[in-house]
Amino acid sequence: MAGLTLHHPAPTEQPSKIAFISLGCPKATVDSELILSRLRAEGYSLQSDLDQADLVIVNTCGFIEPAVDESLAVIGEALEENGRVIVTGCLGTRAELIRTHYPEVLAITGPRDLEAVMAAVHERLPPLQSALCNLIPQRSLRLTPRHYAYLKIAEGCDHRCSFCIIPGLRGPLVSRPIGEVLAEACQLVESGVREILVIAQDTAAYGQDLKYRPDFWATQPLRTHVLDLAQALGELPAWIRLHYVYPYPQLDKLVELMAEGLILPYLDMPLQHASLKILRAMRRPAATERILERLEKWRALCPELVVRSTFIVGFPGETDDDFGMLLDFLRAAQIDRVGCFTYSPIVGAAANDLPASVPEPVKQERLERLMTLQAEISRSKLAGRLGQRLTVLVDRVEEDAVIARSYGDAPEIDGQVIIEGAWEIAPGDFMEVEVIDTDAHDLWARPLAVDA
Repeated sequence: MAGLTLHHPAPTEQPSKIAFISLGCPKATVDSELILSRLRAEGYSLQSDLDQADLVIVNTCGFIEPAVDESLAVIGEALEENGRVIVTGCLGTRAELIRTHYPEVLAITGPRDLEAVMAAVHERLPPLQSALCNLIPQRSLRLTPRHYAYLKIAEGCDHRCSFCIIPGLRGPLVSRPIGEVLAEACQLVESGVREILVIAQDTAAYGQDLKYRPDFWATQPLRTHVLDLAQALGELPAWIRLHYVYPYPQLDKLVELMAEGLILPYLDMPLQHASLKILRAMRRPAATERILERLEKWRALCPELVVRSTFIVGFPGETDDDFGMLLDFLRAAQIDRVGCFTYSPIVGAAANDLPASVPEPVKQERLERLMTLQAEISRSKLAGRLGQRLTVLVDRVEEDAVIARSYGDAPEIDGQVIIEGAWEIAPGDFMEVEVIDTDAHDLWARPLAVDA
């Protein structure tokens, strides 16, 4: 949950105060940043204390039932502390559920509906100014630290995974024009961003819904492609990290760009399972052996490659044999970073109708076994970095240590590089370090040089 306090006073009138709570994934964070930027541009004061605000906006998550429960709880807390609440985001598509729990909510909108949110705000709190809005960058305010930012390149998804309701929440794939994406990326770098995290529901699908490149890219009509975007972003003086990359054939070309140093050699590829039976039930690509072959090829092409993936255990119909196949796959694949979740039914998901549900204790036991195995794999892989020299990006400076990340560590979900001691350095600086110790998740290092 992210909050923010900023003030934008008007010369003759006190600005209305709005508190904002942001829940959910990085894609929702970008939506929150757009709303906050518009609020500030229109003269509202952004307030962190709920009870001091004139109203509260809650950007919710509704992807899985625990997220639904959290969103409902936060809405309840906001109503208790303030009483005037506008709800937006993915859970907003289930307005009846929200109204059942909290009929006093002022307004409810769905995800990525900036204008509906602003209309709801204007109805209760008229803006002090609007003429300046067109002069201010669309996303002038961010919830991330100054040195990294998310860049959302598309909305929605064309896949129909049986465990997922994202197409129902956010619609089909809609890619942003490449010129618009690159313009925003350039603005981010000019503002001091040193790392751009490229996100979408399916990053590798970028451009599949776009017929042509913009005219300034080519005189001939050519289809825009994620490779075009990655190559162009790679020319910027910043780390470029791709998230949520579906295992399409073009991944081979993306790994070539990683090997060339244009984008970070970090592949975030959610695979979900390894049993062909379960993958088919999930409506996911069922080609585990092919993935192992491709991993071998990619690592030969780009030895620095770090692979991250996520998996679901306890999916309906998952037997001990199916789970054993997943463990065997992890041993063979030696994936660097792994996230794992127990299957959770989602209202509206096709998987709800599948037979042979897995008991909760079995789900938890499988989760623990998988993460224990992955910790062993991660510990072994990180131990191989002893003595290596790495470029790291500083996230924060503590009293007796600098906390940084290597190219193999995405913020908030992966490990850290810890440099002990007090150093004259700031978040957003790059450091050259030598790895001196490791564990199952993090690296310890000593500094060699600093690039501010």
